[in-house]
Amino acid sequence: MSSLNDSSKSRLAWGLLIAALVLFVWKFAAALAPFILSLVLAYGVKPAVDGMVKRGVPRALAVSLCVILALLMVLTLLVLLVPIVSQLVPMLKSQVPDLFSRIWTSVQPWLSQLGLELPSLDEGKAMLVEWLNSHASQWAGAIVSSVLIGGSGLMTLLGFLLMVPMLAFYWLMDWDDIVDRAWRLLPPRWRPPVHDVLTECDGVLGQFLRGQVLVMLIMAVFYSAALGLAGFRLALPIGVFTGLAMCIPYLGFGVGLVLAVLSGVLQFSPTSGMAYPLIAVAVVYGAGQVLESFFLTPRLVGRRIGLHPLAVIFALLLFGQALGFVGVLIALPLSALLLVLARRALASYRGSRAFLGSPGPEQG
Repeated sequence: MSSLNDSSKSRLAWGLLIAALVLFVWKFAAALAPFILSLVLAYGVKPAVDGMVKRGVPRALAVSLCVILALLMVLTLLVLLVPIVSQLVPMLKSQVPDLFSRIWTSVQPWLSQLGLELPSLDEGKAMLVEWLNSHASQWAGAIVSSVLIGGSGLMTLLGFLLMVPMLAFYWLMDWDDIVDRAWRLLPPRWRPPVHDVLTECDGVLGQFLRGQVLVMLIMAVFYSAALGLAGFRLALPIGVFTGLAMCIPYLGFGVGLVLAVLSGVLQFSPTSGMAYPLIAVAVVYGAGQVLESFFLTPRLVGRRIGLHPLAVIFALLLFGQALGFVGVLIALPLSALLLVLARRALASYRGSRAFLGSPGPEQG
């Protein structure tokens, strides 16, 4: 009976500790965001650092090179938005009224038959032009502010760009020492099960992160080449952006698709109509999805994390609410770790006396 009480007290203590840890992370999510993101970054580039160190490169130099390379990839993704926005905004202001006229002319008779009276075409165009001139810059500023700040209001993009690489550098420089000290804090009897859990987490997370980077690079080349063959002037920035933005499930692909449709319609509609750009984008992005889902991901990433699409969307919303844009970036890696822990907990529960219904020690 006493052993059972001791076990119950131990489980209760661990439950309270985990609850307190979750509450602490949720309360100070904004302050912890750069530390979590830098830890994920350090974990992702650690194999490259270890490989360079084994080849005789000083560890400080290896860490610096890998962190700088990762930072350049992020900066490339942001810089790619500059030519896209700088070319699309003038095209929008000059061509949207004409596109609006075509749509208005085709829709107005149909709506009139339904009894809906709309303003005249000239009045509608004037209203649209006025709205674009007065609200487009405000909306763009709000979107950029939301993306860069991530809803927390405490960190700016510049702060993240400075803090995350610096923290990742320190993580990588002292990685083995940090792991060794943490390992010594564990009681010896806990070390085997903890080692098994960490090994499984490393397999799932490492396979996902390192494989996903290869998928992103290949898809960036594919989308750029395919849109270029289709005649898109912004093929390179949109293609590379779409490929690299795939680190954000659904959202990255969706933004790239919208940019490609918008670019194609504005470029080709004055001469070739709207059918060609829509068909071209559908073919390119449809083929990209097939290539990524059925060939690249199974071969390079291997087995997926195992989350249902609904769970992926829930994780994106949950971590995005807690950590802002940074939470969206690290939602899947953290979900992978939580999934491993949940599987272990479920397996432990299914093997327990409470699940199997066998009598406890006090009943024996």
